[in-house]
Amino acid sequence: MINLNEVLETNKMIAQENLDVRTITLGISLLDCIDTDLETVKQNIYKKITTTAKDLVATGQEIEAQFGIPIVNKRISVTPIALVGGAACQSPEDYVELAKVLDRAAKEVGVNFLGGFSALVSKGMTKSDELLMHAIPQALAQTERVCSSINLGSTKTGIDMDAVKLMGEIIKETAELTKEQDSLGCAKLVVFCNAPDDNPFMAGAFHGVTEGDAVINVGVSGPGVVKRALSKVRGESFEVLCETIKKTAFKVTRVGQLVAQEASKRLGIPFGIIDLSLAPTPAIGDSVAEILEEIGLEYAGAPGTTAALALLNDQVKKGGVMASSYVGGLSGAFIPVSEDQGMIDAVKAGALTLEKLEAMTCVCSVGLDMIAIPGDTSASTISGIIADEMAIGMVNQKTTAVRVIPVVGKKVGEMVEFGGLLGYAPVMPVNPYSCEAFVNRGGRIPAPIHSFKN
Repeated sequence: MINLNEVLETNKMIAQENLDVRTITLGISLLDCIDTDLETVKQNIYKKITTTAKDLVATGQEIEAQFGIPIVNKRISVTPIALVGGAACQSPEDYVELAKVLDRAAKEVGVNFLGGFSALVSKGMTKSDELLMHAIPQALAQTERVCSSINLGSTKTGIDMDAVKLMGEIIKETAELTKEQDSLGCAKLVVFCNAPDDNPFMAGAFHGVTEGDAVINVGVSGPGVVKRALSKVRGESFEVLCETIKKTAFKVTRVGQLVAQEASKRLGIPFGIIDLSLAPTPAIGDSVAEILEEIGLEYAGAPGTTAALALLNDQVKKGGVMASSYVGGLSGAFIPVSEDQGMIDAVKAGALTLEKLEAMTCVCSVGLDMIAIPGDTSASTISGIIADEMAIGMVNQKTTAVRVIPVVGKKVGEMVEFGGLLGYAPVMPVNPYSCEAFVNRGGRIPAPIHSFKN
């Protein structure tokens, strides 16, 4: 039974500690929209999204009002568009047309973001995949709410280095086409290794081909709650620390489970997963870096950071997994620089470098996220950064990703403002030495030996 103390505790978490449900994401399959005629595909996509998601935003607002739980974003993810447009799209421009339809549908139903302008190329690229990838810069420049993701590698297949090289160039082009907005297009573009089919978070969400026709996935967020709880056990042993994180993660996830069940029931759409990830925001006190400081580090990036993050990630999973019937997505701690005030402060202080962030990605969710780098960084250097991160994911059998923003016209130390949930960030230095000869080899990095488990 829920008792009064639990209710009061949850209210306090919401009012004072930035507890929120980060997103309700409605996954929609567009496989039944495929046609050889582009206009027909566009009509089918628009109709399917606007019909399936017509009540999503209103339902989210009703749940917010009834339970007093803020739901920050309502989002949609769709089947990777490279699969949907393959029969009808003959050029990158055709894919840009599909992106515009997705944007129009997203605005019509009122969601914040729509993910799925995606291709899955972990082993090789079809003609359709290549056309979509070449369409990304224009698509992100000409739409507001569309997000794009490309899966470039997996533990089972290795890393497609041709795709890695191409994506370095695509990120540069996207930055150039959106330079009037501090290269904002790159904030809506992410490359993955081992991308999950059920991720509710942007920019990486797409509706995987293993999923049903429609599904509700929920992403919770509670760095502020965890930090507040840890402030009460300063100086205690690791045992007490771990126990505190576990108990707090359980409470945060229970809130997500409640919202997911309600949304599923009201929309008549099956519940998929809860993503346990601690997702920070630029708000003061809603920071993963501040949790690391509370654990005992002067700044995120100090010696001990990777160990503290590993501990945090593991305890979040251990606590959260008991609170939900289905856990999935990415489930851990996110470290996006621009979206986390503590991370921004650490970069400004010189405590946090790109290399340290890379080490941290070995033990937490996702990867190098929302990092502003100088606008003159070469495409091959960006491809090298991607390859490093993909290798971490491939060898460790985990999801890793890269969302870097080469901000045109900006140098190291300058500030970049993205606005809203995307926050702001100092431009970070990048290793100046070239990896061009490595990136230009072409072909595939093979899967590691431990992938042969069948």
